[in-house]
Amino acid sequence: MANYLIIGGDGKEYGPVTDADVRLWLAEGRLNAQSQAKAESDAEFRALAQFPEFASAFAPSSAPATIAPPKSTAEFLENDYELDLGGCITRGWELVKNNMGVLFVGTLLYLLIEGVVGGLANIPVIGPLISIANFVCSGPLMGGVYYLFIRVNRGERAEAGEIFSGFRRAFGQLFLGVLVTGLLVGLCMIPFVILLVIKFIPLAGQFQNWHPGTVPDQATIDAIKSLVFATLPVALVCAIPATYLSVCWKFTLPLIIDKQLDFGAAMKASWKMVNQHWWLVFGLVILISLVNLAGFCACCIGMLFTIPIGFAALMIAYETIFCAKKN
Repeated sequence: MANYLIIGGDGKEYGPVTDADVRLWLAEGRLNAQSQAKAESDAEFRALAQFPEFASAFAPSSAPATIAPPKSTAEFLENDYELDLGGCITRGWELVKNNMGVLFVGTLLYLLIEGVVGGLANIPVIGPLISIANFVCSGPLMGGVYYLFIRVNRGERAEAGEIFSGFRRAFGQLFLGVLVTGLLVGLCMIPFVILLVIKFIPLAGQFQNWHPGTVPDQATIDAIKSLVFATLPVALVCAIPATYLSVCWKFTLPLIIDKQLDFGAAMKASWKMVNQHWWLVFGLVILISLVNLAGFCACCIGMLFTIPIGFAALMIAYETIFCAKKN
């Protein structure tokens, strides 16, 4: 009987285990088609879907498909988790590499929509209306992107058009998830906005003769310096609670579209679970940002590849925090 080494949902290596153990873990949902494994005689890890001996575990069932009821939040709110930051990025890369077609096309489609809408928003008269429509649709669209990566990570059949699934699965809740979290995060910046307005009004006259693209005179430069030095410290202080809340609610949209929670329950669940290891989740967000920055530095073209990796890494973390069972 062959033995296998398995990389669990927490990014750690387990084993050796028998093929019976692997089949049991697949049946329990602790592993999926994209879980990395290798036989003891293998040199490298590969997805379980690539092992012929486990093909039957991923074969389509002839029974009618049924939709499982959403799990109670109590099932995962009582669990702890371990988050391997490097493992999330590595597994995210593997997920994108092994499913390049659907994930790359889905991400590209999302970016094209956002780019086109952003360009149309600059058109006079109709621009503001387009911006409002984009804001209303941003939650369902982003939720659909997350759902695409969630399904692919679980080894489920998915197509690039899955990015529009948020409009049919949870349009209202996804919209409210973006609206409410955005408003609460934005409230943290109110002291900065008030101070900016107060400081800008006396200096407004010095900016009247300056146009973007031209070299400012000394008076304008002094006005800019005065404005920056007066408001920057307050902006940095306000950014602390804004950043904290943004990280706490990072998984609100995935919880809404995946577990069919309403936006309030999703915000509470994300808040509770993230706060168990807030700095780890914050570190993952920073790491993903650095990966995207590297893609931006590669003539921006690299972002077409780093953005999907970032989405994948974040959804792998989501699976670890909210779905994976400890081995």
